[in-house]
Amino acid sequence: MRAVPDWTGPFDPQALPAELLTAARPYVVRGGFAHWPVVQAARQSDEQLARYLLGFYNGVRIGMFQLEPEARGRVFYADESLRDFNFKRYAATRDQVLTGLLGLAQAPEPPALYVGSTTVEAVLPGFLDANGMGLGARDALVSLWMGNRTRVAAHYDLPDNLAVVAAGRRRFTLFPPEQLHNLYLGPLDPTPAGQPISLVDFAAPDLERFPRFALAWEAGERVELEPGDAVFIPSMWFHHVEGLAPLNLLINAWWRQTPDYVDSPLSTLRLALMTLRDLPEKEKRVWQHHFQHFIWGADADTWAHLPEAARGLL
Repeated sequence: MRAVPDWTGPFDPQALPAELLTAARPYVVRGGFAHWPVVQAARQSDEQLARYLLGFYNGVRIGMFQLEPEARGRVFYADESLRDFNFKRYAATRDQVLTGLLGLAQAPEPPALYVGSTTVEAVLPGFLDANGMGLGARDALVSLWMGNRTRVAAHYDLPDNLAVVAAGRRRFTLFPPEQLHNLYLGPLDPTPAGQPISLVDFAAPDLERFPRFALAWEAGERVELEPGDAVFIPSMWFHHVEGLAPLNLLINAWWRQTPDYVDSPLSTLRLALMTLRDLPEKEKRVWQHHFQHFIWGADADTWAHLPEAARGLL
């Protein structure tokens, strides 16, 4: 496994370079957001971080996962049936979550508390005015992730992703999309948070059950981030994320580099599972040719013989 390379190109935290935000591989930005007031508060103490966050809090209740200590922070399925999960969901106020995390900080084997994918402006209005992402005109969804020592299984996201560590420490383990076959993904449904996840426990990989994971590990990249550091994760790169401190806060932005009319390719995948996968082989070969013609190999010549007004979906 290699280290995720540092970004060495131009960098302005008020206007992030397009070369970084459109890159085809991950990069780490060391200290790029150390100027954030939330990072400065976190560096003073967890209590000061809590006071800073509560200064923006509007009282909206948020979703929280709680895992028993024996889960060792791993957000996962409850058993081999892969139908239920090993966490309970609660709605809590931000001050309740922070009080819980601060109270568990010294516990030797605490339960895991995890707040994931919560829209920042919905719960902390004004936070982004003080802690800007520098994304310009990009229509980004900015979310916060907070908890103690948790482990989120390797998964992919459709949008591009810029993740900034605001407090605590995070370890990211990344894999290129072509490692799909070697990561042993679980079911498309149900999933803990939307995307299928790797069934491999990174803390104790079972290479008898998942032998190809050794190949994924060789192709992977890893980095540990401190407050103010960020990592850019391109669309569809797998990422396994660990919170390494008693209180961790991550702020991330998702955006897509596609026209507004483009729907999720996951919808196509699900529909293809129902309409294409179980066709006779000769019919699948025909449809493979159609997809090559209309999708993978499409260019202006594909529809050049049609009048513009007649091109419709093309």
